[in-house]
Amino acid sequence: MASLPVQFTRNHLSTPYFSGRIRRSDFKDPRSFVTVHCSARENRDDGQGFKKSLFPVKELGCIACAVLSACTLTMASPVIAANQRLPPLSTDPNRCEQAFVGNTIGQANGVYDKPLDLRFCDYTNDQSNLKGKTLSAALMSGAKFDGADMTEVVMSKAYAVGASFKGVNFSNAVIDRVNFGKSDLKGAVFKNTVLSGSTFDEANLEDVVFEDTIIGYIDLQKICRNESINEEGRLVLGCR
Repeated sequence: MASLPVQFTRNHLSTPYFSGRIRRSDFKDPRSFVTVHCSARENRDDGQGFKKSLFPVKELGCIACAVLSACTLTMASPVIAANQRLPPLSTDPNRCEQAFVGNTIGQANGVYDKPLDLRFCDYTNDQSNLKGKTLSAALMSGAKFDGADMTEVVMSKAYAVGASFKGVNFSNAVIDRVNFGKSDLKGAVFKNTVLSGSTFDEANLEDVVFEDTIIGYIDLQKICRNESINEEGRLVLGCR
């Protein structure tokens, strides 16, 4: 018999389709431990010369146990890509000021020399500290950048869901694979900006300027689905 201790949440229940047993000791604590026991029964003689077993061959027991363990681990592990589970808010008292330095080795693939946790920081009307900075993989949820000068900034793989960028100047910036879901970009300027692979699901794109924006065809199709873009903006983008 093999045992596999796995951290489980209270929503993960045992399933009747496996031969393993899942014991739930205490689901009041969402981080309770669940132990999965897998076993393959040995062949037993029924007294008539015939042998019966739980599986046609013993190896199938091992396979079933492996499947059960894999499924358990899959359910217990966080799905970052789908649910965007973020790390706890940084306790660094100077975390907001880190944006003024940025990532000194930041690259288009999101590589960074230190994490940038800018969540809930306020950079309203900042006209000098953010310009030209590299903010690769920055966490920006709930932050305020209203009226800030972010020209020539490099934002690669940043997470800006629910952030506010009203009136921000993104001219000559590189905005690559940024999640702007539910963010407020009213009046933002993307002039001569590389806007690749970024998403704007439920974002406010009212009065956004897309003059000379460099954007791929697939990305353009996605942006054009946003109903908050006015007629002038749709005309500039070439939305059909």
